[in-house]
Amino acid sequence: MDTNTNTNAPSKREYPTLAILTHSDETRIFRGNQENFIDLIQTGAERGVLVYVMTTNDFKLSERKAVGYTYNAADKTWRRRLFPAPHVIYNRIPYRKFELLPEVQQVIQTCMRQRRIRFFNPSFFNKWTLFEWLNHAKNTRSYIPVTKRLSSGEELDKLLAEYPFLYLKPIRGKAGKGIMKVSRSLLDTKSKIFELSIQEKTKSHISRYPSVSRLWSEVQGLIGSKDYIIQQGISLSSYKQRPFDLRLLVQKNGKGLWSVAGVGARLAGKLSITTHVPRGGSIDDPAKLLTYSFGGPESRRIITRAKKAALTIAKQIEKSSGHTLGEMSMDLGVDQEGHIWFFEANSKPMKFDEPPIRKKSLENLILYSIYLFKHKPKSPLKKTAAFPLRTQPNAERDNLER
Repeated sequence: MDTNTNTNAPSKREYPTLAILTHSDETRIFRGNQENFIDLIQTGAERGVLVYVMTTNDFKLSERKAVGYTYNAADKTWRRRLFPAPHVIYNRIPYRKFELLPEVQQVIQTCMRQRRIRFFNPSFFNKWTLFEWLNHAKNTRSYIPVTKRLSSGEELDKLLAEYPFLYLKPIRGKAGKGIMKVSRSLLDTKSKIFELSIQEKTKSHISRYPSVSRLWSEVQGLIGSKDYIIQQGISLSSYKQRPFDLRLLVQKNGKGLWSVAGVGARLAGKLSITTHVPRGGSIDDPAKLLTYSFGGPESRRIITRAKKAALTIAKQIEKSSGHTLGEMSMDLGVDQEGHIWFFEANSKPMKFDEPPIRKKSLENLILYSIYLFKHKPKSPLKKTAAFPLRTQPNAERDNLER
């Protein structure tokens, strides 16, 4: 291991050192999106900020130096070396299963206790917890579809009587995996039929049932012991008969304030029940899609309202969590009347492919890190049940989910 500190670091360390925290790996150098890490290291260098990758295995805060990795562009390799101990730590542990490991929870707990470092985005979000937080707050309640924990066939039957279709979503879901759609329709003037649509990669499989009890039996077999929510279906605006929603990146800026780094759109695949790109969706221009449905002037007003909604929601999530958050991606739907709905937020956003959003996101992360370095907290942040800092029983572990 090279024991020299990075020669590009400011000699007097006027700027912070930022460590990207991830998980070590037996088969590769470390987990996570390495391209994302390289871009952040480069953006930091342009701003005079030393950025390096740190694994949970190498994590030590008892010394003035830290073991980390930097990228050598000349030979396209990662190099392990000693760096100055970080002022700011950016949590990019990529999977819940890693974050829940006792040794990783110990690292997170240490980061949260230390006053001399700033640590943001301590864990994944939990779908159910997010909806509870936002539904209980007056300023965000209007954005929330009716959402319940999926617990019984009776609950399913009751909601199907109120809404023509519903979505079943795993609390531990990612990128649309495990989402199902249930709907009711008339077989004839007297009989109802119930449909179950299951997302399979880029298309969905549809099966039909004569009763809710038969439908529920099938759903139970599919979900097993997994925890699900059941949610009111929203008739989204569509482009050429393909529904779409908005994907926003919300981040703290150099003043420590929430800002919208950009707005993208995701268009559902022809045979998909979600807009997620891994499930057949595609990236598109939000202005184009909204103009198709609402016309130019109204399209611009909707985008403005979506940005305002995203900022309001981000502030409420951070307030409810009781922890320092620096960024989140957010899925917002626009129904056929132009109303905005909240579907999901992710505390560890995937890389946005839209170049302007991508560039802005990297700049915000560096500027926010500088802000954190300059502004120490006046008092320790409170701990809440939403982000436990140690291994918990299964019922409480849900609080660490996205």
